[in-house]
Amino acid sequence: MSRRSDLQRVLLVLLLFCCVNISIVSSTGVGNLMGVSDSSKSKFVESAKGAVERPYFDDVGPRNVTAVVGQSTTLHCRVKRPGDRTVSWMRKRDLHILTSSIHTYTGDARFSVRHPEHSDDWDLRIEYVQKRDAGVYECQVNTEPKINMAVMLNVEDATSFAASHPEPNPEDAQATISGPSEVFVKKGSTISLTCSVNVHSTPPSSVLWYHGPAVVDFDSPRGGISLETEKTEAGTTSKLLITKALLSDSGNYTCVPSNASPASSIVHVLNGEHPAAMQTSTASPKRQVLVMVIVSVLVLTEIR
Repeated sequence: MSRRSDLQRVLLVLLLFCCVNISIVSSTGVGNLMGVSDSSKSKFVESAKGAVERPYFDDVGPRNVTAVVGQSTTLHCRVKRPGDRTVSWMRKRDLHILTSSIHTYTGDARFSVRHPEHSDDWDLRIEYVQKRDAGVYECQVNTEPKINMAVMLNVEDATSFAASHPEPNPEDAQATISGPSEVFVKKGSTISLTCSVNVHSTPPSSVLWYHGPAVVDFDSPRGGISLETEKTEAGTTSKLLITKALLSDSGNYTCVPSNASPASSIVHVLNGEHPAAMQTSTASPKRQVLVMVIVSVLVLTEIR
């Protein structure tokens, strides 16, 4: 009987101990009871979640892209399972972040990100490509550690590109610039040159403008340079606009379609003077006769 009572007391103590532990577990949590902090638990959960949902690149686009000066190009980047992470584009040569999510973080308006809603595509678009744009660009995802995909951009001028990518060049394909062959504008006004291409069956894939030997830089520090291109049944028209003309804007301008002969026009930016002032080297015959008459009269007056 005594042994049975002792056994009952032991069972009662064990029951009480279990009840106390259950209440402790419910109030502090299993993790704390086992010496695991809440922060450690969250890191563990995040790590497990990341292992399952980690983003990756779907390599659908070329890693080596060639663009032509003055044209546009797109660098492709497709990210699967990005979750709430941010996709960015970085220029490798100066480590400059160009875009982050759908936002642009550069003063160069030629750069933008193309991300159709609910898609996995985060493409970098570059308008009016320049020679200096050549180099490596990285599409990045801010995972831990960060993942990135590099794309090499090569930039060629129109001449070398045309040599390696010949297009049909009909004998009658000719570009023309509207108006006289020489244009006079005042400093501070707008230079407007319109180039028309009479190719209807095969419109030019590109129309480049040159100022002297160099391609017109739509991203030059001076700003105010734009291009309007229109393709209709009558042909292709390319209009070059240069606002707030400077004296340095003077010179020869050439319109170069990809599949037609070029056309040129000379622009003179005047610092307030009349265009006739540009032609003082050759006096008109009437003016020469008038000067001779005046000199003769003066000589006769002196003789008398």
